[in-house]
Amino acid sequence: MTDEWIDILKDDFSYQKTALKSEAHKYGWLHASVHIWFYTENKELLFQKRSPTKIAFPNKWDVSVAGHISAGEAPITSALREVEEEIGLIVAKNELIFTGTIHEKHQHKIDFIDNEIHYIYLSKLTKSIDQLKIQKEELTDLKLIPFKDCQRSLQSPKFDSKFVAHSNKYYQFVFNHITPIFL
Repeated sequence: MTDEWIDILKDDFSYQKTALKSEAHKYGWLHASVHIWFYTENKELLFQKRSPTKIAFPNKWDVSVAGHISAGEAPITSALREVEEEIGLIVAKNELIFTGTIHEKHQHKIDFIDNEIHYIYLSKLTKSIDQLKIQKEELTDLKLIPFKDCQRSLQSPKFDSKFVAHSNKYYQFVFNHITPIFL
């Protein structure tokens, strides 16, 4: 895990202090991340497979792009940076649709707690998946999954064994914002 400076937030999501990401995870301090969901005109969602070296959810399929918001960085700036870093795609601000935020907390180990407010964006994938360049330190693969299959998979007991264990509230929030795009 690469350490970096991030902003620690109060319970009302306002700024409290700046600390290292490793400290935030060690103590479970609230901090912010961005999640960018890419969809295609064929009603598919892009998923990334997390690296086996990740502490949080190794080898699990996850949101298209995700990352921590750096200290002093605006969520939109972080989203644009993470998209370029993780999948080698340059998108413009107006190509990202902000849908809202979701707070999630996961304790992975006794000294590794993810306590994050996720700023969630949607964006249309305008390039083919084979044109994307993955950041090998963060992920190992990309795949497109038909949206209807994603909705069905969420109901399966095997879902958590293959995908990151975001809450049902999280997935429903994302799916509720994507559904109107596909109508």
